[in-house]
Amino acid sequence: MCSKTGTATPSVLIDNDRVRVTEWRFARRGDNTGWHRHDYDYVVIPLFDGTLEIVTGNGERVEARLHNGVPYYRELGVEHDVISGNDFECAFIEVELLENKRET
Repeated sequence: MCSKTGTATPSVLIDNDRVRVTEWRFARRGDNTGWHRHDYDYVVIPLFDGTLEIVTGNGERVEARLHNGVPYYRELGVEHDVISGNDFECAFIEVELLENKRET
């Protein structure tokens, strides 16, 4: 997923045919994921109350206010870097949806 290594620490918790679950841990303010583009839709679940700065490939900077346990959903495709804006260690869980919706 990442095209350039950042300073945040990823730990893959689950990786199978349907989902990839990664914990991203930021030890200090300014730690980042590195520039990347998701190949799949995904859900992020913050494990803290605080802020992350999202920088997109076109230079747009957005400060995202996150709340512990409150998830958000994003679609694939946007190149971005995620940077911690917190003065404490923080983490989030990222769930990538690897499988298309099944026909029933």
